[in-house]
Amino acid sequence: MYLERANNLLFDQEKLPDARIVIGNVLFRHDDALMYCDSANFFEASNSLEAYGHVKMVQGDTLTGYGDKLFYNGNTKIARLRQNVRLLHHEAILTTDSLNYDRVNDIAYYYSGGKIVDDLNTLTSRWGQYTPYNKHAAFRDSVHLVNDRFTMDTDTLLYDTESHIAELVSPTRVLYEKETTILSSRGLYNTRTEESELFDRSTVSHSDGKFMTGDTIYYDKHQAFGRLYGNIELIDSVQQVTLRGNYGELYEDGSPASKHPEWGSHGFATHQALLESWGDSLHTFMHADTLFTEELALSDSLPKDSTFRRVRAHHNVRIYRDDMQAVCDSAVYLGNDSIGKMYGNPVCWSDNNQVSADSIYIYFRNEEVDYAHGMGSAICIQQHDLMHFNQMSGKEIIAHVKDGDIYRVDVNGNAETVFFPIDEKDNTLSGCNRTQSSFVKVYIENRKVHHVLFTTATTGTMYPMDQVSDAVMHLGSFFWAEDERPRVPADVLLSVEHTARPDKQSVSATDDSDTKDEPPAKPQNKPNTGSGKTGRSKMSLNQ
Repeated sequence: MYLERANNLLFDQEKLPDARIVIGNVLFRHDDALMYCDSANFFEASNSLEAYGHVKMVQGDTLTGYGDKLFYNGNTKIARLRQNVRLLHHEAILTTDSLNYDRVNDIAYYYSGGKIVDDLNTLTSRWGQYTPYNKHAAFRDSVHLVNDRFTMDTDTLLYDTESHIAELVSPTRVLYEKETTILSSRGLYNTRTEESELFDRSTVSHSDGKFMTGDTIYYDKHQAFGRLYGNIELIDSVQQVTLRGNYGELYEDGSPASKHPEWGSHGFATHQALLESWGDSLHTFMHADTLFTEELALSDSLPKDSTFRRVRAHHNVRIYRDDMQAVCDSAVYLGNDSIGKMYGNPVCWSDNNQVSADSIYIYFRNEEVDYAHGMGSAICIQQHDLMHFNQMSGKEIIAHVKDGDIYRVDVNGNAETVFFPIDEKDNTLSGCNRTQSSFVKVYIENRKVHHVLFTTATTGTMYPMDQVSDAVMHLGSFFWAEDERPRVPADVLLSVEHTARPDKQSVSATDDSDTKDEPPAKPQNKPNTGSGKTGRSKMSLNQ
């Protein structure tokens, strides 16, 4: 260590016998480091000094330290700055009361509280460390980061003052203007671009009730966009809907990254995708290969908050509710009309009833099923026992529901029915009744067919049970898909083999004209028959 200059050089053999006392405009040099002060005690034998007043330490052309006191050892190359300490390195400024700087390892650290400020952020903590050569900082104990748009609080944090990337290594909370909160224990956060990679089941929540979590989350706050991997959950507590899967994306309202800027918040989930609607008393569970949930405006002329929820399900759709279960290839739910639309071989079940058609619309009232409308090759089947099924088919079927039970079925256009009346004396089946008409109304009580109302022209044949063949007891469009039915919520995630559907070309049906197809061939013992061209006929199934 060399004394470059001083205004006065003194010796005090009584007080400091081993020191040179220098006063005024003092400058020391050690290697490439320069140390300025008002006065100093220089211990040449131990190659150390004590500097006081307006202390300034300069290393190279990038690192400068200030303080009221400096204790420096030239052998260990450790500098200890005390009182009103500032360390300047490029755009980073470290302030504290006590700072140690190891010149060999190029590490500066404080232990009694300090602050680092760069051109973007201010970080405070009880303990901190800064390495000028790579511009990395480490903080521990009550770490607090302040940005113009957010704050970050944690116990331990790693930070790069050049890239402005914070590495999260302990439970961390990021708060955006009281509207968005990020909770993560491990991840990377770019404080300049507001992009983050979050691991270990981190969460992002918003003040509007939306919440997302996953094993890994890529979240861009500036773009209002999130991409999630592994056991993901997208939750809307206002709409009371949870979307799950193993991969998903979420676009917040007004997201610049969205391809649909006219939409509100929207996203999707895939790979074991599951949507749970948990707001009503009857929870709904829906699975599909891919599930979309979207907020759409009711009208361009209405305010922005006049929106409704749309859910779209693509491929291998399975649905469970306590009052209804269903499968199909694709489905759409429209919250503004409370309508669920199902396409691609849809089948619905309620108790012992099965409804299928080319497409089925489910209408809800007060979050409960009001009625189901099957259109095209529609058939409603009610199971009596393992072998016998009451059947109704036509161009369209409307099944009316009350308190979770079907109480009436309307069959319109080319209506065909198969019913098994019950002999009230011994509670056995008395025969098989097949009819053809334009339309039919079937009334159900206690989950059994009570009576049937036929209108316009009707033809029919009643077969005794000992003359009922498989061709007689089943309509051409009959199939029973009970094996596909979800019995409990977890069943919606099962991969189930589809029941074979009948070939539509082989299905016979009447038309709406006065010319009717021939009824089934009559048995040789001439069973009872009934027919009519006009008016109405009512048949009880309990006689």
